[in-house]
Amino acid sequence: MPSIPQDLYPSEEDLLYEEEILRNPFSLKLWWRYLQARRESPFKKRAILFERALKALPGSYKLWHRYLRELLEGVRGLPITHHLYEKLNNTFERALVTMHKMPRIWILYLQILIDQKLLTRTRKTFDRALCSLPVTQHDRIWELYLKFVGQPGVPIETALRVYRRYLKFDPTHVEEFIDFLLESQLWQEAAMKLAQVLNDSGFHSIKGKSRHQLWLELCNLLTVRAREVSGLQVDAIIRGGIGRFTDEVGRLWTSLADYYIRRSLFEKARDIFEEGMTSVTTVRDFSLIFDSYTQFEESMLTAKIRSLEDEDDEDASESAFWLNDSNDLDLRLARFEYLMDRRPELVSSVLLRQNPHNVHEWHKRVKLFENNPARQIMTYTEAVKTVDPFKAVGKPHTLWVAFAKLYEAHNDIVNAEKIFEKAVQVGYKAVDDLATVWCEWAEMLIRHKKFKGALKLMWRATTEPTLAQRRTIAASGEEPVQMKVHKSLKLWTFYVDLEESLGTLEETRKLYERILDLKIATPQIILQYAYMLEQHKYFEDAFKVYERGVQIFKYPHVRDIWTTYLVKFVGRYGDKKLERARDLFEQAVEKVPAEDAKPLYLQYAKLEEDYGLARHAMAVYERATKAVADNEKMSIYEIYIARAAEFFGVPKTRKIYEMAIQSGLPDKDVKVMCMKYAELERNLGEIDRSRAIYVHAAQMADPRSDSEFWNKWSEFEVQHGNEDTFREMLRIKRSVTASYSQTHFILPEYLMQRETGKVSLEEAVDTLKRAGVPEDEMAALERQIAPPRSPLKEGMRSLGFVSGGVEEAKDMAATRRVVNPEEIELGEEDGEEEVEEGDKLDIAQKTVPDAVYGELASKVKDREKREADTEEPLGALARLKRQKKQ
Repeated sequence: MPSIPQDLYPSEEDLLYEEEILRNPFSLKLWWRYLQARRESPFKKRAILFERALKALPGSYKLWHRYLRELLEGVRGLPITHHLYEKLNNTFERALVTMHKMPRIWILYLQILIDQKLLTRTRKTFDRALCSLPVTQHDRIWELYLKFVGQPGVPIETALRVYRRYLKFDPTHVEEFIDFLLESQLWQEAAMKLAQVLNDSGFHSIKGKSRHQLWLELCNLLTVRAREVSGLQVDAIIRGGIGRFTDEVGRLWTSLADYYIRRSLFEKARDIFEEGMTSVTTVRDFSLIFDSYTQFEESMLTAKIRSLEDEDDEDASESAFWLNDSNDLDLRLARFEYLMDRRPELVSSVLLRQNPHNVHEWHKRVKLFENNPARQIMTYTEAVKTVDPFKAVGKPHTLWVAFAKLYEAHNDIVNAEKIFEKAVQVGYKAVDDLATVWCEWAEMLIRHKKFKGALKLMWRATTEPTLAQRRTIAASGEEPVQMKVHKSLKLWTFYVDLEESLGTLEETRKLYERILDLKIATPQIILQYAYMLEQHKYFEDAFKVYERGVQIFKYPHVRDIWTTYLVKFVGRYGDKKLERARDLFEQAVEKVPAEDAKPLYLQYAKLEEDYGLARHAMAVYERATKAVADNEKMSIYEIYIARAAEFFGVPKTRKIYEMAIQSGLPDKDVKVMCMKYAELERNLGEIDRSRAIYVHAAQMADPRSDSEFWNKWSEFEVQHGNEDTFREMLRIKRSVTASYSQTHFILPEYLMQRETGKVSLEEAVDTLKRAGVPEDEMAALERQIAPPRSPLKEGMRSLGFVSGGVEEAKDMAATRRVVNPEEIELGEEDGEEEVEEGDKLDIAQKTVPDAVYGELASKVKDREKREADTEEPLGALARLKRQKKQ
């Protein structure tokens, strides 16, 4: 046995701890205090202490953990081949004899073994740890175990076995296993695991991946590694994804085609591309598939060209035999060109799969086959079978019309009529659609000179259904448009025009009467009917039609009928039937709204001017001024005044002007009317009347914005007035300016908040001038003429209307009065004048009854009687002395 060096023996300082340990060798506290006291001792000496303590206390986790930690610190930085590592491993093994339930000891041991790259020993130690520890603590070991098997150098088979054991412990981490398989290029097992995960409906990804993402990963794996993966139905898997995930349809179709391409099944890949292009419903997915398809065909062409270039020439006999001819380059080029030419058709198919009832898209599809009538016919046939009129986007009847016109363009009238015959039996959503089909059918017959056939067709279209047909339809519950088309105005209008052009007058009149009986007539129909009668010299019949029209319609629809009727009647009879014309005009203006009244009243007045009496015309104009809208009254008054001046002279217009001014016109119109009235009076020499009119209109003219009025008045006063009238005009201008202005909003705040509550006039005017408010001419003239005032008087002058004399009296009284700072100043009311000395106020007085005062009343009477007997009135002192004597 080797001897222990002398320096490792206990020293005199250790005797105290040694004696305590000898007395109680199984006390952890004593051993721990001994170790703490020798923290600075060499590790060898401390190792001896740890060994002695663990020999006494082999089950102490605290001692073992501290001992192992210090051993780990001792080997840190040393190469893994150093002999101390083996000593450390042996110490861990000795510790695990008693510490096999402590996961921290196992983790320390496993970490140091991983660092030593001892694969077999490490794997076995991991297995021992998992066997020793309870299941609840296995997750701490498995985390380190997976990290260990993921290191480079660990055999893949070992890692696979470890992962499979781990998935039995925690199946939720299957994604980590799949990632490991992909990194290890184990494509078959990775695909199987992915498929197993997707088949598990209760699986939830711990990495936050959706089933969509996992499905795409599986599809990508199956297509990219098509040769390495087997045993799975790739076609069924990807097609299942296509049916489930509609937002990735294009990508999945290309993946499926790529799968067959990688397996060298090129024809199958072409079938997949074709199937994908004819099944997707979005242009984005179609573009993805089409681009992949074209790229595939280009790569096949390129590969074929290269193979032909590299291919050696063969024997003539072999090259002549067609079964061995591998030069199919022309076929591949033709296939590629055909694919590119089909792109617009394929895109159209995609759009129609989105909405098969899109009429506009069907028309665009027909245009794609412009040079192929057979394909156009097939497309129209498919369109009219597919489109539901009640779900259609657009007008479905246009498909039938275009279909028939296609046959007509190729001179096949028989088939065109068959198409129209089927078209008129379709249950359209709107009556107008069916009416359009009938009209198009008739127009086609007219283009081919079949006029009688067109008339017969329109008669058939407008024939009212029989009572039996109505009952049958009523029993079914739904009324088709065929039962209502006989009331279509479009159909009747076309029929009337056709009959008027090709038929007789009597038949046309019957059609118009039929329209009126069906109550589907419009004002335009009435006007056309009357015009046709006028063209054939049936004037009274035309007027009867107008009469029926004005009875059927109300304003504003009847306005054109009345206007045309009155013009035609007056033009026809003139003054021959004046009373009848007046009755018509009275009927027309009886219920006319204000906005439509002006043209009728002007026509009425023109009638009276031309064929009636002037005073009747004036009465009509006067009625018009009250009946028309407010914005048209001014123009009516102008016409009224002009016509009155023409018929009765200028003085007659005074009454009209006054009526216009007082009629409630807008202020701007009243002002214009006043100016014209004033100009009239000035021309007649009535200067005072003209001036009075200007005064009346001044209240409606703001001097700041309406300078034209005031300039005109100023010119008038310069020509016809004097100084007093001009001053009066300026005074009125100032007062109007004050009424329109908002001075108290313009003054600065410091002027509005004076302690005295008043602002001097000059200060306010100067402030307003600096603010940009102009000073009127009269105020400036008064300030120039007024004498200079003392500062005291200047400050006493305040804003407001006060008489000049009263203001001066106040100023003088203020200078004589002694100022009392404690005096309460009582405000005076506006307009109150001070009472001069000697003036007496007349105040109503009433005597108080004597009964109110009782005995005092008799004493007062006696005293007044005695004072009246004396020659002169006594003063207060004399009266007091007299009372004492008594």
